[in-house]
Amino acid sequence: MTDPMLTENYHNDTAPKRHIPQHITFWDETLRDGEQMPGVHFSAEEKLAIAEKLAEVGVEVINAGIPVVSQEEAQTVHRIAHAGIKAHILAAGRTVPGDVEAIINSGATHAAIFVAASEVHLRYKLRMTQDEVVQATVNSVRRAAEAGLSVAFVTEDTTRAPLDFVERLYLSALEAGASRLVVSDTVGVMTPLTFRWFLREFSARVHPKDWSVHCHNDFGMATANTLAALEEGVNAPHVCVNGLGERAGNTSLEEVVMSLESLYGIKTGIKTHELYALSQLVEKYSGIPLPPNKALVGYNAFSHEAGIHTHGVLRNSLTYEPLQPEILGRQRRFILGKHTGRAAIQEKLKENGAHATDEQINHLVDLVKRKGEQAGKDVNQELLKTYKSQFEQPGLKDSEFWDLAAQAGIERGKQA
Repeated sequence: MTDPMLTENYHNDTAPKRHIPQHITFWDETLRDGEQMPGVHFSAEEKLAIAEKLAEVGVEVINAGIPVVSQEEAQTVHRIAHAGIKAHILAAGRTVPGDVEAIINSGATHAAIFVAASEVHLRYKLRMTQDEVVQATVNSVRRAAEAGLSVAFVTEDTTRAPLDFVERLYLSALEAGASRLVVSDTVGVMTPLTFRWFLREFSARVHPKDWSVHCHNDFGMATANTLAALEEGVNAPHVCVNGLGERAGNTSLEEVVMSLESLYGIKTGIKTHELYALSQLVEKYSGIPLPPNKALVGYNAFSHEAGIHTHGVLRNSLTYEPLQPEILGRQRRFILGKHTGRAAIQEKLKENGAHATDEQINHLVDLVKRKGEQAGKDVNQELLKTYKSQFEQPGLKDSEFWDLAAQAGIERGKQA
């Protein structure tokens, strides 16, 4: 339950006019875009376990992957689609006939058909004209819709595409049978204000009834932009657990959910007390360690060392915490170290039934501070070294690549 002291400054009478839908459908991309993060690969069993946990938490749409990518991926998507998971299982593909057929054969009930829209993508990646993109879109969306799938139409790099072309392309997709439209800020260049403007223009031209946004975090604004989109009426935000995804990642599921619940006072239908367990599961299977200072699910999100903060939290947790950690399935921690004060020491002694005089407490505080200042960083430095060696060069090492090249009969030439 949200404390009224927390939300009193966000009352609807004083907040800017919002158009947040009554029902928000969370569309999770962890198994697709999250897995595209360099160094991440989920096994079929891991994908299934994450999908089951997502459904248990209350996520309604789960992108299981792109079945045309590989035989393993096609089998995994098929397995998830037939696992009886209580969520809409979606498969994705390009506006290419083979991709669409792979989606249909996967058994997924929902499809995401995507194509690039910006001029830089059309010219240098697709090498297609706008007319050719529109025709490919119409053919692909119509085929998926006629096969009985609920079709979402997605464009990459929507926010950098010409609006006249965006309007034409999305209206064509709607006419071909798309039921949901997805606007993508593929390289994260939007700010909340510019995104509002873009979405208002999009809405005025296309009149979407069921629409999504897919935001990337290149400038650290994915969550802010997604919230801005929800305020403009978008009803199905794309999210990833722990903010996984290409480059700097995608919009974080837990950040959007808890912002809506705690800052907007909106019930999302998500079991928030299960969010930390979900986060831990994805951390384990992805192999991507959570930054200690990651919002809400980072290890330090509810940790306190400074004496002033600890004293305040012990009196009333709202002094230095925006919400109760139990809401997320977490517990707060008081860290003993250089900045520790009397309050933390007294609380530690009290929890363990230890009694001490004021003089003893003062002496213990001094000892703890000295110990904290003398603590070495050797272990941390070794961990950092290992971390950097892993993530500065994710994926196959150069030697591994050339071993595989040799197996394929390719000899490495001499460098100039």
